[in-house]
Amino acid sequence: MEQQQTEQKLPPAHKHLSAEQQLIGQVPRLLVSLCALLIGVCYFFLPDQLRIGPGWTVLAIEVILLIPLWQFWVTGRAIPHRVARPLSLTLLGLVTIALIIEMALLITKISTFSSGFKLLSSAALLWISNIMVFALWYWNIDGGGPRKRHINNHQASDFMFPQQVNGTPWEAHFFDYLFVAFTGATAFSPTDTYPLSRPAKILMMLEGLISFLIVAVLISRVANIF
Repeated sequence: MEQQQTEQKLPPAHKHLSAEQQLIGQVPRLLVSLCALLIGVCYFFLPDQLRIGPGWTVLAIEVILLIPLWQFWVTGRAIPHRVARPLSLTLLGLVTIALIIEMALLITKISTFSSGFKLLSSAALLWISNIMVFALWYWNIDGGGPRKRHINNHQASDFMFPQQVNGTPWEAHFFDYLFVAFTGATAFSPTDTYPLSRPAKILMMLEGLISFLIVAVLISRVANIF
C-alpha cells in the first residue's frame, strides 16, 4: 500500500525510470553474460585456419557491447530500451556472422587438418558456439524480448512452451531457451517447444542446418570424402 502511494506521488519520468529498472533487473545477468562470453572464448580457442583476425576479436567486441548492461548492474542506472535493444541485436548479428564464417572455413579447409583430435575439438567448439548463439537469439526475439514478454504477461508469441499450450501465462527463463537451442542442435528439429512465427522458424532451421553440417563434415572426413 505504501509502495503504491509512493509510486503515485512520483513524476511520470521517475515512474518510467522505475519501471525500466524493474524490467531490466529481471535479466539473468550472470547466465546471459557467461553465455555471450563463452562464444568469444570458443572463437579464441579455434585454430588459425578457422578464424579471421586475432582470436580475441569476438571476445573484445562482446565485452564492449556488454559494458552498458554491466553498467546498469553495477550502478543501478537504467538503460533505455531503445538503446539496450539495438546493442543486443548488434551483438547477436556479429556473433552469428562469425559462426557462419567459421562453418564455411571448416568446410573449405577441412583437408588442412592433419590431426583428428584438432578437427574434433574444432567441431565441438563450433557446436557449442551454435547452441550459445541461438539460445541468445531465441531469448531475444520471443515476444519482442524480455521487456515486452513481461509487459504482455508472458503469453506464447514466437515460441510455445508445453506450459503455455492451454493459453496459460508462463514465464520462460533464459535456461529454457538454452534447452530449446540444445535440443535443436542435437535433434536437428523442435522437440517439446514449437516455433510459431517465421523468424523463429528461420532461426531454428539455420541452427539445425549448422549443426547438421558439423556432423556431416566429421563423417565425411572419417570416410575420406574430403
